[in-house]
Amino acid sequence: MIMKTFPVKVIASDKIFYEGDCTYLVVPEPSGQKAFMANHETVAIAIVMGELYITKPDGEKLTAVVGQGFAHVKNGAITVLVDTAERPEDVDILRAEEAKRRAEERLRQKQSSQEYHQSAAALARAIERLKATQNYNKHKI
Repeated sequence: MIMKTFPVKVIASDKIFYEGDCTYLVVPEPSGQKAFMANHETVAIAIVMGELYITKPDGEKLTAVVGQGFAHVKNGAITVLVDTAERPEDVDILRAEEAKRRAEERLRQKQSSQEYHQSAAALARAIERLKATQNYNKHKI
């Protein structure tokens, strides 16, 4: 069965992570995951920190650890704007573990409300990066 393709552009604050056709896209959203295929209705949704999956027309699957942002579907094309996007294999595990440790330590200290939320966001990002790396390594074997 030949899957219909649709254009996708995943843009992070520092780069275009992916631009091209795909047959299937899954993004993390507040209530779980949202999947898209060709001819999806026009919609805009919030994206939360987590894993994004792209299936290319040749069947190759790409995974990205993404930060917060949104996805917009219009005229069959999807644009994803996120603050960060990186491949699990590009995550520096030691650096992510150190960021997790620092964020946990900051959360144990007395902080302003703003500092607390920044520390909680840093902890969530470090955990997501480590989780994606573990998932990638588990499926690579």
